[in-house]
Amino acid sequence: MKPRAFVFDAYGTLFDVHSVVLGDGNNIPGDLQALSRLWRRKQLEYTWLRSLMQRYVDFWDVTEAALYSAVRHLGIEASDVQLDSLMEAYLFPSAFPDVRPALEALKGSPLAILSNGSPRMLESAVRHNGLESYFTEIISADRVKTYKPSPQVYALGTEILNLPAAEILFISSNLWDAAGAKAFGYKVCWCNRSTTEMEYLGCPPDLMVPRLDHIAPRLCKRRTGETSPL
Repeated sequence: MKPRAFVFDAYGTLFDVHSVVLGDGNNIPGDLQALSRLWRRKQLEYTWLRSLMQRYVDFWDVTEAALYSAVRHLGIEASDVQLDSLMEAYLFPSAFPDVRPALEALKGSPLAILSNGSPRMLESAVRHNGLESYFTEIISADRVKTYKPSPQVYALGTEILNLPAAEILFISSNLWDAAGAKAFGYKVCWCNRSTTEMEYLGCPPDLMVPRLDHIAPRLCKRRTGETSPL
């Protein structure tokens, strides 16, 4: 059965988090690829730890703390002005090239974002990439003051779209996020951009694609007589 709605993760799925550090105009010294990787890792770790400790702060504050931690860990000498500039750049990440074709192909069904990002961050990223017209809802974990993979966050998608989880396809490039959504009850597509190996979390995705613009063709296979992955 074709999903009745599609819910996308934002960072790493729609928006390239590494474009924040590796984009033009960044004059911070040091290994920028290492900084970008560690910043992202710390950002995720801090969301999980804060959820477990029940010590919520919004995603902007988490992202800032993760940046300062990564810079200290790598011994990078950067001024407050440079770090503030990097944080500001997080409001304007680049969308992956496959995002707009994928959204065009799925247009006609409700499309939503469900992300850890704060409302300000998500609205800015969507607007910066000219994607406002595609989404009926932009849903932030800030509504429930915790982070994915908490079931409380995934429940927001079903509540706001007024559909059961089994009739929604949740799409993420983060395998831990895909597993969390599957455990909640969504149909799940893992966009395995980096061709990483599957983790054995007991919640395998229903569909795996290397790019977002492969989703619609895979869902259309039933029409050509092939077995649908869903």
